[in-house]
Amino acid sequence: MTRVWFNKTFSSVHSALALIREGDNAGAYRLVCSSPNPHALGPLAAHEAAVEPGEVTGADYVDWCMDFCREHRIDIFVPGKAASLLARHREGFLDQGVRILSTAAPEMLDLLHDKARFYATASAPTAPSPQFEIFNSAESFDAAFERMHAEHEALCMKPAVSVYGIGFRQIVENKSAFDLMLDGNPYRIDLLSLREMLQRAGRFRPMLLMPFLAGHEYSVDCVAANGELVCGVARRKSLTAGGGQRIVVREDINEACAHLIAQFGLNGNVNVQFREGSEGLRVLEINPRMSGGIGMACLAGPNLPYLGLVVFDRGRGAVRVPAIEDGLRVGEMNKAVRLP
Repeated sequence: MTRVWFNKTFSSVHSALALIREGDNAGAYRLVCSSPNPHALGPLAAHEAAVEPGEVTGADYVDWCMDFCREHRIDIFVPGKAASLLARHREGFLDQGVRILSTAAPEMLDLLHDKARFYATASAPTAPSPQFEIFNSAESFDAAFERMHAEHEALCMKPAVSVYGIGFRQIVENKSAFDLMLDGNPYRIDLLSLREMLQRAGRFRPMLLMPFLAGHEYSVDCVAANGELVCGVARRKSLTAGGGQRIVVREDINEACAHLIAQFGLNGNVNVQFREGSEGLRVLEINPRMSGGIGMACLAGPNLPYLGLVVFDRGRGAVRVPAIEDGLRVGEMNKAVRLP
């Protein structure tokens, strides 16, 4: 039996682990999941749970991981925390019989996390990068805003490095901060308040100013094998709250995913985000990990976390990818459970 360890990662690991166990009819894998939070929900879906030290970082964390792998007889390590750092030490892990499932080479992981570098590098013909400008002060914002506003009616901004959409805002000119507060939309900000905050902030980490893409957003959960797209399931998000999501099969999205996965040499489970604007489909980002909504994608047929693990473990020829149910409407519902 192959022992697979998932260290500290996003909460979506609970769904991923449950799906792997569901797909593993032969019982080939024994799943181990750790978190510094002893009450984390993710490990509850694993065969074995462990608590890892939250204060350990850098080289000390690499050493701790190596010790953990030896003590728990780990065969495959799927890192969430410190993924880039651990990928740089994959040869050391391999020397003790542990294969690291890294979604990309360390330098590529660093690039994917920096949206400015990613946009400047990505070259998918069917979904090119959106136009953007970098700013890190009120003065550079004003200059970028003047240039871009001459070409685009609506603009937005986000940090060059961020997750979960933290820091993203659509910039609104015709409403006050008070109006936006009463609207209840946390992802919009008025231009006057924004300029005041930037002035007070002085210099800050790089931010991106971009055209606001008002069309549908697509989240594509993919399985990759050494730069080859094995399978991709696209979810189109509703433009209205509570509208659910719909599985779509589109050749331009598939082509863009295949191109990007090849360009960046991706492996395992990755998520690619797109959005439509007035000029067509644009790539927003590549998340070198499973998405929080991967369970919804799996309702369309392919068990993506299981396929991703098997492809890494036994190769592309070891899996058969089922057909994707085009047009399926999906969503997630909360369910109350008792906790141990």
